[in-house]
Amino acid sequence: MKMDILKHKLVPHHEILKEEEVEKLLKTYGIKKEQLPKILIDDPVAKAINAKEGDVIKIVRKSPTAGVSVAYRVVTKEII
Repeated sequence: MKMDILKHKLVPHHEILKEEEVEKLLKTYGIKKEQLPKILIDDPVAKAINAKEGDVIKIVRKSPTAGVSVAYRVVTKEII
């Protein structure tokens, strides 16, 4: 029996951003995609949402102090 990790209460919401959303994000922060934190392509959640190398993932966590915390990660094969 396989467990759906996306439904586990300790796994925050992950979604792959559309290209126009990525462009807006990078422009807002004045950065390049390579400057985002990384997530490995073989991460269980990246696999579960079918992320490809170069995709940008938006992670939304519930926070007791901030209410909601949003983070972004770029999918990569290896972290250098």
